[in-house]
Amino acid sequence: MPVNIDEGNLKQGLMGLVVALVEIIQEVLERQAIRRMEGGRLSEQEIERLGAALSDLKDALASIKKDNDLEDAVNSVREGLDNVADEVIGKFNPETRNEGVIEA
Repeated sequence: MPVNIDEGNLKQGLMGLVVALVEIIQEVLERQAIRRMEGGRLSEQEIERLGAALSDLKDALASIKKDNDLEDAVNSVREGLDNVADEVIGKFNPETRNEGVIEA
């Protein structure tokens, strides 16, 4: 049985996934940079270079999303990943583990 694949949707979905993952990595890098700045582990020059690089990355991602009409695809991927993360965290968090469970 042949599988019909819409090449346009596949491209949108794959590009959306890649951009979403790069955005997540960028956010992690920003948090790590802030921790290092607050900890005094970066020189002024390093802070400036890091800030410029992160800003350039953010601008490039925004441009890629706009030029390829990926906003919805990226938001969908991020929402899906958030839902999965919430489920996993809920399973391991004792405070929320039994939410929604009716005890007899």
